[in-house]
Amino acid sequence: SKRFDVIANQVGIRPDRQEKYDFSTPYTVSAAVLTVHKDNNTVKDFKDIKGLKAAQTLTSNLTDIARKNGAEIVGVEGFNQAVDLLASKRVDVTINDGLSVLDLLHQKPEMPIKIVAKDPDAAHNGFMFRKGSKELVDAFNKALDDMAKDGTLTKISQNWFGEDVSK
Repeated sequence: SKRFDVIANQVGIRPDRQEKYDFSTPYTVSAAVLTVHKDNNTVKDFKDIKGLKAAQTLTSNLTDIARKNGAEIVGVEGFNQAVDLLASKRVDVTINDGLSVLDLLHQKPEMPIKIVAKDPDAAHNGFMFRKGSKELVDAFNKALDDMAKDGTLTKISQNWFGEDVSK
């Protein structure tokens, strides 16, 4: 329908999407993270969540990670509800996008939660374009390359997430 030229919303670059769309080079890398209450010192890895209550959005692929590791799923509407349940100790864990958790902890360092493990399969995120948008993709890639070389991507990452998520 050609209503949009680009989508900029942490879109994961995956083979199934690359068949339908063009992508920029990645500008962030994000992994699923296992998050617990800051008082929890027993959960250290995904394998430790068997039988524990995990606050998860029922349609999320992150829920699949929780299920695969034997967690009891507590359905939630979204990220905010998941971390609220975790902070109030009504669930034991939540598995969410690392950038979301880092952003929350950067904005609200008093939140009583902590990241204890990262899923090894990180998502590389880029700008998504209509197939055949070579000139626009090339322009974005040049800008991203310039920003990577001069440190701008790193500065933006550190400002918003407290660490460099551009690599």
